Amino acid sequence: MQAVSLFKAASVAAIAFTLLLALAGCAKKPPVPDDSVWQQQLSLPSVQASVDVVKQLSQQVEVVNFDWWDQSRERIVPALLFKPATQQPAKALIIFSHGLGGSKERYSYLGQYWASQGYASLHLQHDGSDRKVWRGSRLTLPFRLKDAAAASEALARVQDVKFALDQLLASEYALAFDAQQIVMAGHSYGANTSMLLSGAQVEQDGVLVSLRDERIKAAILISAPPFYNDQPLDSILAEVRIPTLHITTTEDEIRVPGFYSSPQDRFDLFNAMASNYKVLAVFSAGSHNIFSGWRRNSDSTAQQQVIKAATQALSSAFIERLITGDDRAIRLWAQQHQAVLADFVHSDLVAKRDEHRTAPLQNLR
Repeated sequence: MQAVSLFKAASVAAIAFTLLLALAGCAKKPPVPDDSVWQQQLSLPSVQASVDVVKQLSQQVEVVNFDWWDQSRERIVPALLFKPATQQPAKALIIFSHGLGGSKERYSYLGQYWASQGYASLHLQHDGSDRKVWRGSRLTLPFRLKDAAAASEALARVQDVKFALDQLLASEYALAFDAQQIVMAGHSYGANTSMLLSGAQVEQDGVLVSLRDERIKAAILISAPPFYNDQPLDSILAEVRIPTLHITTTEDEIRVPGFYSSPQDRFDLFNAMASNYKVLAVFSAGSHNIFSGWRRNSDSTAQQQVIKAATQALSSAFIERLITGDDRAIRLWAQQHQAVLADFVHSDLVAKRDEHRTAPLQNLR
């Protein structure tokens, strides 16, 4: 099988050089909006709702911890389930896959918010590419990262999700959500995992093979990295026909040893996706890690608060549209956040992309 790796193959020298660039912070960043614009966004309902969720967590959200063991693969699959703290079944289940070096706790801000909105959210931890890659000598970090992004680990992540979903559906918690409404979500490497489970194909013995899980009805792709093999994106993504939400920023660069992905890659993936219904939101500033909850609960800038709160609100509006068919919440979201959006595309059909643009925002492509 060709590599499904997040990284391109790179020599040790190239890896070391890239690491030096990343550590030195040499990358040029595009200009960011004035802070006053972000400050004004703090008064929006989406941001206030995000603040209220944190204040009322114990009343609104229940968290369940799992440490599942997959005997067939001899692999641990830890997970956190965020669910509404009520007897009412959740309207949908979201399965979340973390980025490279992440954990089941890292994106709690999303799980907590989704649960407060009436959805259940299962956040997995992928043992071969989780936070343990950061432990150890900095000199050997490039090799740990390369192993974490190898084809074997990319495929193991897919199996983690399928196994965890099997376990959850066979447990007492299966009655806590609508099993007919399952959404796959992920950030960065987790978005790559989400695309594989949504129908993106890999090449095996010269034939494209799908790893899709038919139980998944939609996907939320945050900072999705590209696929690297000999097949064009249109071919790889031709079978991703479920609704997709794409969230990124103009500064969404992925820089890790041996791998670089420009913000343009996020647009290319969106354009190549075969979904009949897809949404793209591009914030006008914000790094790749701004979505990850890197600083846990201490969002020190208005930009961090707004982007994370806006991501919470848009993803919830997207799921609501899947359930009800009503897209008014998505269109209202775009209008309210227009000042910090570089682009927004709300498309029922790829061919009608421009007709469905909610606001006359700048097209970066």
